[in-house]
Amino acid sequence: MRLGEVKCKSILGHSGIGGMDYAVNPYLGCGHACTYCYARFMRRMGHPGEPWGSFVDAKVNAVERLREEAARKPLGKVLLSSVTDAYQPIEKKYELTRECLGVLLDHGFSVDILTKNDLVLRDLDVIERFDDVEVGLTVTSLDDSVRRAFEPGASTIPARLDALKRFTDEGIRTYAFLGPMLPYLSDEHLEDLLNVLADRVDRLIVDRLNIKCGNLPDIRGTLAAHYPDLAPMFEAALASDSDYYRGLRVRVSELCRDRSIPVDLIL
Repeated sequence: MRLGEVKCKSILGHSGIGGMDYAVNPYLGCGHACTYCYARFMRRMGHPGEPWGSFVDAKVNAVERLREEAARKPLGKVLLSSVTDAYQPIEKKYELTRECLGVLLDHGFSVDILTKNDLVLRDLDVIERFDDVEVGLTVTSLDDSVRRAFEPGASTIPARLDALKRFTDEGIRTYAFLGPMLPYLSDEHLEDLLNVLADRVDRLIVDRLNIKCGNLPDIRGTLAAHYPDLAPMFEAALASDSDYYRGLRVRVSELCRDRSIPVDLIL
């Protein structure tokens, strides 16, 4: 992992994600090294051709820029983060996310946090002071061996589930992002996963695996290394004429209804 430091021109950027007005990305790149990540298009920002997950740059002036921009931009909801993970391991050293949260709190912004790292618990003392805040943890499978294969640098699945429970117990709104749903892997223990999540989250977001921005070669590499026999079925499920995700949509809807879990489906 190559760690670097850069300066950004702006940090409180417009978000094209539904329900979000802004996004704050304190880092460029991500140490979680998820093989399916589509944010690898960010390599164009000084890292062309470098393997995704091999570099992370800290935007060392992010807090300073955020103070300036938060003071003059209209209030809205801020996503942490959209093309990086605000709580990836480098955050332990730089604490840019923690400081950015403090700025957003001081200026009255709403915040939505989405991460794959239980480091987010460190900032519970700041998060609980927001009037409008929601914390989401990505969970792609109940099986941690799937996490090790596809998300090698991220927190374990048990740690993420424990983090959701802690936030819920503290009265903070939570959600689980089940995405991407990896064909024949994410749904293998789906009922058990939903049973665990039923009393830990206020809602679910479920998304399919999207092949874009050059992530397919890394996905194929992961399948070859860990699930070679599954690879043909896995890729067939991604085809536009496949019934896999249509069937999964029906199954998820029924399972969530039976457990009274509100769910947004992007399958």
